[in-house]
Amino acid sequence: MNLKIYFLRHGETEYSQRDVFCGNMDPDLTLEGKQMAQAFADAHSSIIWSAVYVSPMKRTIATAQPLCDALELVMELRDGLREIDYGTWENKGKDFVRTHHEEDYIRWLTEPAWNPPTNGETAVQVASRALPIISEIESKHDTGNILVVSHKATIRIILCSLLGIDLGRYRDRIDAPAGSISMVKLADHGPMLEVLGDRSYMPHALRERKGT
Repeated sequence: MNLKIYFLRHGETEYSQRDVFCGNMDPDLTLEGKQMAQAFADAHSSIIWSAVYVSPMKRTIATAQPLCDALELVMELRDGLREIDYGTWENKGKDFVRTHHEEDYIRWLTEPAWNPPTNGETAVQVASRALPIISEIESKHDTGNILVVSHKATIRIILCSLLGIDLGRYRDRIDAPAGSISMVKLADHGPMLEVLGDRSYMPHALRERKGT
């Protein structure tokens, strides 16, 4: 097996720019987010892609669209790639959550694998729906390049699962800025992380965007 899976986080949204919790909400990309998506397509259109798997959210579809349009690729939408559900914390900032849901917030910070945001999902629950997509990819493709377009928490949880990192540390060990690409090679000895959180393909002004 010599399969490469590229994990692309969607481009910037108003919520990532404001640094508030956004999971089940379904915003579109900002203008800069759309520019990130186009920059990704421009930089990666020379790769021969075997398949493109995409979370069925507007922000992920819009991120994959420029590449798929340029290369006439068909998106494979998978609900398991959706972002973590932040429950009552949706559209709230960390200061608000710390004040109004202090006990849940402290438990979540300490051990997010098993402690969810208030009325939301745990990392274990996200892994249980996202990892079958990775298994599906492996079952269909022994070699080639696969693009997975998903979300910050979901990508970090998948990467921790593949690399044998405690899911409770996904927020502390892995970063995935808006529009960043990470790549794992699946070979005979298991998953090898070769790229993490890379945004070097973007123009400098987009790489410098804050709150992403």
